[in-house]
Order: sequence, then C-alpha cells, then structure tokens
Amino acid sequence: MIRPFKLVASLCALTGALFASVSAGTAQPLPKGGTVAAVPNTKGPLRIAFLSFQNNPFWFPVRDGAEAAAAYLKNQNTQVDYTVLGDTLSAEMVVSGIETAIAKRYNGIVVVPIFDGTARIIDEAVDGGIPVGNIIAEGATPSKRLFFIGQDARAAGEQIAKFIEQKTGGTGKVGVITGFFGATQHNDRMNGAIDYLKKACPKIEIIGPFENQDKAEVAYSLTQDMLTRYPDLKIIYVTAGGPFGAAKAVEDQKLVGKVGVVGFDHTPENLEHLKTGAMIGLLDQAPFQQAFDGTVLLYNYLVTGQAPAQKVIRVQGTILTPENYKGS
Repeated sequence: MIRPFKLVASLCALTGALFASVSAGTAQPLPKGGTVAAVPNTKGPLRIAFLSFQNNPFWFPVRDGAEAAAAYLKNQNTQVDYTVLGDTLSAEMVVSGIETAIAKRYNGIVVVPIFDGTARIIDEAVDGGIPVGNIIAEGATPSKRLFFIGQDARAAGEQIAKFIEQKTGGTGKVGVITGFFGATQHNDRMNGAIDYLKKACPKIEIIGPFENQDKAEVAYSLTQDMLTRYPDLKIIYVTAGGPFGAAKAVEDQKLVGKVGVVGFDHTPENLEHLKTGAMIGLLDQAPFQQAFDGTVLLYNYLVTGQAPAQKVIRVQGTILTPENYKGS
C-alpha cells in the first residue's frame, strides 16, 4: 500500500486555529487525501474557479481533488467549477482562463500557473478583489497570489539526483527528458538534478536534456533514440509528464534491469512500469491533496478574511521503488 503524502507540519499549524471554530454539528468528514477542513460559511453563496490542464495522467488526481472539494463545499453554499484550460500547457492558456474567471466574477480562483508570464493576470485578479491560490507549480516571477502549495522543485530534482547517484555508483551515462523548457517547475527539477550530479558525480555524463512536452509518446521516441545511440546508458530521468513512455521503450528494447527510468507521480500508468522494474523510482507530489486543500484554503479565506500564516506551503514526498511498492 502506498503511504499517503502529507503537507508539512506548518500547514496544520497555520490552519489549526482557523478550523477550531468548526463545531461538531457543522463539521464534515474529509475525503481520503484531504487535510484541510472548511469553516462554516457565514458569507452567503460563493463561487470558486478551479483552472487546470489535461495532457497526461498526472492531471487526473488534480481533477479528482477539485471535484472532491466541489462536493465537500457544496454543503457550505459554495460552487467550485473545474475548468480544463487545454491539453497544451502555456502561459497564454493560463492568462485566458483567469481573464474569463474575472469576467464571470468568481469570488476566488485556484490555478496551476506553471509558466512565467502569468503573474500580471494574477495581480489583476487580486487587485480586482478576487484572491488567487496557486498549486502544483508557478512561474518564477512573484505575484500577489494568496498562497502557493507545492514541492520545492529544485530540491526535488536534487533528491532524484541523489537517488541516481546511489543507483549508478556515481558513474555512467544518464539521459534527461524534461517536459517544457519554458516551465519553471520543470527547469528547476531538471537543473536541481543536473547541477548536483555535475558537482557530486563528475564521472556521470548527462545526455540531453530533451523536451517531450509532457507527452508519453514523445518520451518513448526520445528514449528509443537514446538507447540506440548510447547502448551503455544507465538511467533516464524524466522531470515531468510521460515517464511511463520512457519505461515502455526500455521494456520494448528488453533492457529492464540494465536501464532504469526515474520520474515523478504515482499514477496508475507509472506504477504498472514500477512493477516490471523498468521504472526504478517515482517521487510523488500529492496532486489530489494539493487540489483539495488549496480549494478549501481559498474558501476559508473568502469566509474569514484570514490569510494563511505562510504564503508557501511545501509538499513532502519520498521515492517509491519496486522494492518498497506494495501494490498488487
């Protein structure tokens, strides 16, 4: 059984006092994976726009978290509208989505503003009286968003790099496939790993990086090319969506046990390849929890006017391997 991932203890501390006002008569059971409880709605009808993407299986638990928050908050006279911005990640899609939410006069917005170029429209929403909560990933440019829930992407990349160091003994070729070169989170995961390996493991040769646009089929093709060109490749690191495509290429080349894939997210597609041994390490980022908790945090702010004590709430995770995975 996969161990649930929890937000750092500071989240409990910053929300504990806020939720103490929830009486036994109004408290609702939280869905599995959610950690933030709602305060009673004393403001009347509220509407929250939840803006996300859908271009690979990672986004399914994000959707599920948003929909669980919608069902949970419905009892608090609050409507949560889950909207897919598209299957191609870009700053323009985020900007367009927030512009639409502003025009529709939502009370609050939860969004995944993964690129730079989104801070301006977030500030415009906030200046217009619509608070914004960022989850999963955001650009490097500061904005007036109420909070950000997510991993420290650079630290996560370094965590993966230390795992690679352990698995390779600090020598050999390591291929790197990132999602989008323009995505701050992807760049930080990529550079966090590469910078660590260059410093700690000078005998490791980095192949790439290459861009797969978060698509498994592109990761599959890039991996095939690397395996052909570098028959002594040891590990392939996929920083974002589609690592199961790289694992499938390893399996099709009958190289399981010789070449391993490391990446992110405990999606069913990735876990299937963890079972075969083609995927040797997966670092989760609790997408359901980020979506649910982020939505309820924003709702609580709309009701109480009390902002979280911390503007950045980190998600912690451990690396799942074939050895410690207990799935059937």
